[in-house]
Amino acid sequence: MQFMLGDITVDVIQKDIKNLHLSVHPPAGKVRISTPMRMDLDTIRVFTISKLAWIKSQQKKLREQERETPREYLERESHYVWGKRYLLKLVEKDAAPNVELKHNKLVLQLRPAANQAKRQEVLDAWYREQLKEVVPHLIAKWEKIIGVKTGKFFVQKMKTKWGSCSPVKKNIRINTDLAKKPLQCLEYIVAHELTHLRERSHNEHFTALMDAHMPQWRQYREMLNKLPLTYQQWDY
Repeated sequence: MQFMLGDITVDVIQKDIKNLHLSVHPPAGKVRISTPMRMDLDTIRVFTISKLAWIKSQQKKLREQERETPREYLERESHYVWGKRYLLKLVEKDAAPNVELKHNKLVLQLRPAANQAKRQEVLDAWYREQLKEVVPHLIAKWEKIIGVKTGKFFVQKMKTKWGSCSPVKKNIRINTDLAKKPLQCLEYIVAHELTHLRERSHNEHFTALMDAHMPQWRQYREMLNKLPLTYQQWDY
């Protein structure tokens, strides 16, 4: 279901939830609102109108945010690990693929016949492994601070979110691209998603919990929002 708000198209998704949740998604600021089942359209429209200034502000930020050029996985191409820039070094070897950091180099070892798609596949898998090593320690730390217990965590490519959580199953999902950002950004997202296990909505209670447990969270959010977005082949 959709409706227009001036020149803005709003997608409406009905879910088994208690509160409205409004979001603005990259790259161009697509607007979505999740609503409780059977909520009438007039109520949804009035709520969205009340948030129009915020919607336009978020759309402006997304459209102005710097974006990386497409990665080609070529020699001396720039890649980032935990916020630090490395130059790609390609090594051909008839052995199992391997990735390692050496000084300012990201060394990608592949078999001689490996093409660009294989280079990307191996490097993406390596980024996932970096997160899988770090995230459990951050979850353990923030479970104690926030007073929650998570179920499972997953690392995956996500186009519109840095993280998400399932309050019922208590699972959290982390965007693979966070391995490219400063570690503080990852810790902020972990704390954010675990806080949703205490409070589902981005309301005053949620903000108060974040303020109490991570006073500098706005600084980390701002840092993450200013960093270049990874190039994506978007579906819309």
